[in-house]
Amino acid sequence: MPEHHLLSEEEAESVLKGMGLTREQLPKIRCGDAGIKVLESIHGPIAEGRVVRIVRKSDTALEFVAYRLVTKG
Repeated sequence: MPEHHLLSEEEAESVLKGMGLTREQLPKIRCGDAGIKVLESIHGPIAEGRVVRIVRKSDTALEFVAYRLVTKG
């Protein structure tokens, strides 16, 4: 499973500003996703609307970073 990191509100705002996006423009990740469940075991319940950074290993780029918006759906 790729690494999942819960961003603080300040980190999320900084990332979104740097990318020129709003939260609603991010791809979604559901609260029931396995990666979110692992984060909840560390941080406690994760509210809808939080931003998560996902780091995947890549043969060509060493690592690929993606951001997702947590949703209930």
